[in-house]
Amino acid sequence: MKAPLPNLRDRQREETREQILRAVGRQLETRSLEDLNFAEIARDAGVGERTVYRHFPTKEALLGAFWAFLQNEAIRQPDKPKPVRSDRRLREAITAPRDALRPMRILVATDAWEPQVNGVVRTLTRVVSELQGMGHTVEVIHPGQFKTFPLPTYAEIKVAIGVYEPVQERFKAFEPEAIHIATEGPIGLAARRICVEWKLPFTTSYHTRFPEYVSARLPLPLAAGYAYMKWFHKPSGRLMVATPTMREELSNHGFRNISAWSRGVDTEIFRPRAEGEPDIFADLPRPIFLYVGRVAVEKNIEAFVALDLPGTKVVVGPGPQLEELKEKYPDVVFKGPKSGKELADHYACADVFVFPSLTDTFGLVILEAMAAGTPVAAYPAPGPIDLIPGSAAGVLALTATEGLREACLQCLELDRKRVRAFAEKFSWRACAEDFVKNLQPYPEPEKTRFWRRLRRLARVRRRGQDAG
Repeated sequence: MKAPLPNLRDRQREETREQILRAVGRQLETRSLEDLNFAEIARDAGVGERTVYRHFPTKEALLGAFWAFLQNEAIRQPDKPKPVRSDRRLREAITAPRDALRPMRILVATDAWEPQVNGVVRTLTRVVSELQGMGHTVEVIHPGQFKTFPLPTYAEIKVAIGVYEPVQERFKAFEPEAIHIATEGPIGLAARRICVEWKLPFTTSYHTRFPEYVSARLPLPLAAGYAYMKWFHKPSGRLMVATPTMREELSNHGFRNISAWSRGVDTEIFRPRAEGEPDIFADLPRPIFLYVGRVAVEKNIEAFVALDLPGTKVVVGPGPQLEELKEKYPDVVFKGPKSGKELADHYACADVFVFPSLTDTFGLVILEAMAAGTPVAAYPAPGPIDLIPGSAAGVLALTATEGLREACLQCLELDRKRVRAFAEKFSWRACAEDFVKNLQPYPEPEKTRFWRRLRRLARVRRRGQDAG
């Protein structure tokens, strides 16, 4: 029995909602979330202000619906003709047998890119640079190429809008031999939809414990986040993760086709302070306990700044919690965002690096601190639990809620030369080589045709049985 068609009133209601949500998108192209107002949205949408309030009683309801609208725009399946010849040629180029050492045309789709400052961006930019040095041609699709609006609750992150058709054109123009989707936002969703529609093999990666991240910010159950992530990554030929712990954790949640993808660190930039070089913390009481990263609730940073430690606690990085924590913890030194040599100097001059996060999948800052010879205190979470035990480069807390202070104090006893020696084992070239190896899960055309014929034969037999 067919589902009943929506009546005229329902269709008009949906059309009005869509008008309002598209007006929100246009408004966010020129103003921040804080400056959004219902009168301007109503004027832009061509409806009365009371109509906007009737559909969305609060700004939170409006923004929640707008985020869902963006997701739906990226994944919904409009009535389209089957892929044209150029799309088939693209699919054949990707699935063709090839020498793993031969340079490839690699397309990377990501919602995280410069000028964002985080471990995901540093990993992707450095891997792209290494891939180019290895002779590969790399095309990166990123938010800087589109109109964006600030992410609710975190204005520093820009979310791309209106991405599907431009991403589709970039696929056709670049004609990649391998496709990697690095994030699960609008750009990642658009790239995923194209790959699924055109039957293009692709790989994905898991950079952030997204369900835990969302649960820390919004009243949503973990199960909902994992359901979305499993849906997103299910068609992927390989899901790349940074550590064995993340591989095991995702396997337990029902994820499949998981492969290891190591991380690296630049040991030329991040290095111990040489004798005679200035100490940037010379005017602060020792020891220096340092945190580097986003100042945000999902980073569990308050577990660090609230500790009763000797000396000085220093926080480097931007984020939505910055002003709140400055006011709440006046004894903590907040230095704001740092990069390049200035960031490297902060690592090198600190006595202990503290990593309180429970939602990261690796923690690139851990390796950066170790490369500077600074030992790391952390909770036993994915990333630290894979790096620290047996390394002589750090100390884990007793549990995920207790023992961080004791770990910080024990780090003061560690040999900084041994800490540096451990970090020297990690290189970006090895990381890029792992990435390329993971781009080889694609079937050869002959095998693809064989299985397609087998499925066709099974369908013919079923029809014959039904007719009989």
